Amino acid sequence: MWPASRNELIEIQRALAGATPDPWWPPRDPPAIGAAVVVFARGQTGPGARGDPAWSAAAVLRRRQVLAEAMLAGAAAGPYAPGLLALREGPCLESCLRALAVAPDVVLVDATARDHPRRAGLALQLGAVADVPTVGVTHRPLLARGEWPDDERGAWSPLVLAGERVGVWLRTRRGARPLAVHPGWRTTLEVAIDIVLMAARAHRTPEPLRHARRLARVARADAARTVARRACDE
Repeated sequence: MWPASRNELIEIQRALAGATPDPWWPPRDPPAIGAAVVVFARGQTGPGARGDPAWSAAAVLRRRQVLAEAMLAGAAAGPYAPGLLALREGPCLESCLRALAVAPDVVLVDATARDHPRRAGLALQLGAVADVPTVGVTHRPLLARGEWPDDERGAWSPLVLAGERVGVWLRTRRGARPLAVHPGWRTTLEVAIDIVLMAARAHRTPEPLRHARRLARVARADAARTVARRACDE
């Protein structure tokens, strides 16, 4: 399901940009909000390469209760290039999501969606491949631009690319820098905002993303300790 070449990915992105899946609406009860994250070896610089060690983690939370979590060691599917993040991280993220014992209602991804040269970033593509609604949450937009919102929790302002509103700056915590929120697969702008605010209570970053990132970093640290112990034993 994941392309192996730049040209193949670009073709898929263009097709996804024109897709019109049915919109998803959150259930009446608090949704099970998932997140998936990939980390790479510390100290790595540059775009990286295919085969770089990678540690992915996914988690599902309902409010603050952890319903499921998964960690996998793997390898990058390619180097990083702007607009082509799926070539590097896509397979790792999908594998970790599928390893969860509890399926999330919606998944938060550290990637953009319509804020993309071809309007189909990794947050959109992961949702299409894994068949799950998604919302992208990043620290900054990729190409879109917009003024910051008022300094009040819940305040938002549009992120615009070529005259199209592709996301928002969202203030999840007063006094903290806003997050860039990107409606992804089957999610509207309003739903994306609601989901991120539900998931970001005590901290600026939504808790499912924080939890998944912690898990991935723990897996990376464990792997480094194992390598160090083996080196000492030799």
